[in-house]
Amino acid sequence: MFDDLPPDLERLHTLRVWHALWVERIDRKIAAVQRRQAEEERGRRNRPERPEWIVELGIGADRTPVQVHAGDCYIAGKRRRAVSRDEARRLLVAGLEACTHCEPRHPAAHPRLSPAATAATPRARRT
Repeated sequence: MFDDLPPDLERLHTLRVWHALWVERIDRKIAAVQRRQAEEERGRRNRPERPEWIVELGIGADRTPVQVHAGDCYIAGKRRRAVSRDEARRLLVAGLEACTHCEPRHPAAHPRLSPAATAATPRARRT
């Protein structure tokens, strides 16, 4: 049988120690990767839902609305806030610019913004 291990006890102990150190190093790496994956999963579970509609805000103290975007629009800037469907529609009707990438003004692209979708959506009654 082919045996590539050294014949003397001293070198065999050295190899055993060296491999034990590598196994320990691999075990630490496995534990670190498992912790990272658990943190990522916890972050995915705890992440707030993406808003349906957002308004991009301007620069300055007044930070007036600049554009209306769908909640998943990739082109929306960092200065933004979530808005309801009714507020998004109101801002668009008032003349606020619609994003040219996600096209929130187009009812076929976003049927949730169209008046027909609003009429079909049940609302809570006020008493």
